[in-house]
Amino acid sequence: QVQLVESGGGLVQAGGSLKLSCVASGRTWSTYAMGWFRQAPGKEREFVVAITWITAATWYADSVRGRFTISRDNAKNTVYLQMNSLKPEDTAVYYCAATKVTGSSRKRDEYDYWGQGTQVTVSS
Repeated sequence: QVQLVESGGGLVQAGGSLKLSCVASGRTWSTYAMGWFRQAPGKEREFVVAITWITAATWYADSVRGRFTISRDNAKNTVYLQMNSLKPEDTAVYYCAATKVTGSSRKRDEYDYWGQGTQVTVSS
């Protein structure tokens, strides 16, 4: 099993920045990549970005490319999501997830472990 704990959410004005963290514990060696998803009220959970543990390869949703940056610290088993130029439509609960699937996984059902989520609210 892998446990994931997110932190760093909050309220920010449009144009502002936030940095989310996700600490992984347990059998992290069994996972290939870490991802961030988000879910706004009344909407489906959607893929945001992911990164592989070993090579730090990344893949982004078009909606956040150029504004969000994912990184990882293998020594700390931690993944970060730096969010800049935030927009009201970025408001959502952000979830950290881990996948055992190799390749550029973007589908929710390809991720095996999930955190509890952290709320990000962007005011206009």
